[in-house]
Amino acid sequence: MKAFAIRVLLGVALVLQFVPAWPADTIKLAFLGGLTGPYALQDEEILKNVRAAADLVNTRIGVAGGRMFEIVPLDHKANPQDALIVLKQAIDQDIRFVISGRSNVAHAITDALNKHNARDPGRSVLFLNVTGIDPALTETKCSFWHFRFAAHSDTMVSALADYMAGRLSVKTVYLLNQDYAYGQAVARAAREMLPRRRPDIRIVGDDLVPLGKVKDFAPYVAKIRASGADSVLTGNWGSDLTLLVKASADAGLKATYYTLAAATPGNMAASGTAGVDRVTTLASWSINVADPVWEKTLIGYKAHYQALSNLDSLIAFRVMEMLAMAIGAAGSVDPVKVAFALEGLRYAGPSGDSWMRAEDHQIIAPIYVLRFVKAGQQGVKHDEEGSGYGWKMEALIPAKDAVPPLNCQMERPPR
Repeated sequence: MKAFAIRVLLGVALVLQFVPAWPADTIKLAFLGGLTGPYALQDEEILKNVRAAADLVNTRIGVAGGRMFEIVPLDHKANPQDALIVLKQAIDQDIRFVISGRSNVAHAITDALNKHNARDPGRSVLFLNVTGIDPALTETKCSFWHFRFAAHSDTMVSALADYMAGRLSVKTVYLLNQDYAYGQAVARAAREMLPRRRPDIRIVGDDLVPLGKVKDFAPYVAKIRASGADSVLTGNWGSDLTLLVKASADAGLKATYYTLAAATPGNMAASGTAGVDRVTTLASWSINVADPVWEKTLIGYKAHYQALSNLDSLIAFRVMEMLAMAIGAAGSVDPVKVAFALEGLRYAGPSGDSWMRAEDHQIIAPIYVLRFVKAGQQGVKHDEEGSGYGWKMEALIPAKDAVPPLNCQMERPPR
């Protein structure tokens, strides 16, 4: 860990110079995100985080003999069909690595790359998944061409269920999730895991909401109140979370929210004071648990990219660091060779040891439990997006305790 921190520190001095010139021979990575439309704020902040992570690798050691990562953003408008259009644009530009997420988009990209790579193995492309956490992507639909750098939703619900089971105040739970692959997976896992952890916990409601289409959550809040729920478990993010939390506060609902994605940029800051001391979430990391070297690094990147968020999604740094390591180990940017080098690769990041499970290309990594509170108190030095409120660590689940079952039968190309 000390050696890792020293390497980062050496990079910080260079980071703050932000050398803009790209060498002629860069390694291009396409970032496919919803850069316009309802989720533009979230995806723009994720893009800034990815760029910061690429910069950190570039300014430290470069990649495979001093080459640099170059991020090429492409807008899929948060739509799977548009994602296929921009994926083809990336392939036409001979970009061999694609970064994206969101489960419905991730399924579309994975299916498309399975077909493309089978048809044209000489121009194969790897998919580096940062936010698409439907378990099927590394289980029934696992693919050699897909690597997920975030814990999947079953693992996260399991961690959240453990935490909730330890809180005696949790007796009745309402499930409210978005109606697409990820939200459906969260609801299914919660129905299975909560009673298993504590049989006395009752699930008193279970609703799915159309993704990004509900503008008034008052009817849902009324249903939660009528159910008598003291807690809500939700995988919602974006407006589907902020509007829900604000509607709950407006109605005087005292339920506590246990979430998977509240730390996503734009969520809690947009909810104002409504979520303070009432929202708990899971995250890969937080600036408020960073050591001084990492804290300084994040502050520098936040200023450089004029970011709203603290750019502390460790998932982005994990992608870039591990990809650079794999390219170095493979001695090549051939996606097949890089994929084999990624399998089993370990990452000693600031949250603790993590590794890429070879059998299903699922990262095994620590998970933080965070609570939204007033900034300035012990452990909450930094707020979220100037709101005056930030995330306080409640628990840390080490990677060894966040290992999901293995349910993948993967076909691999020849080495």
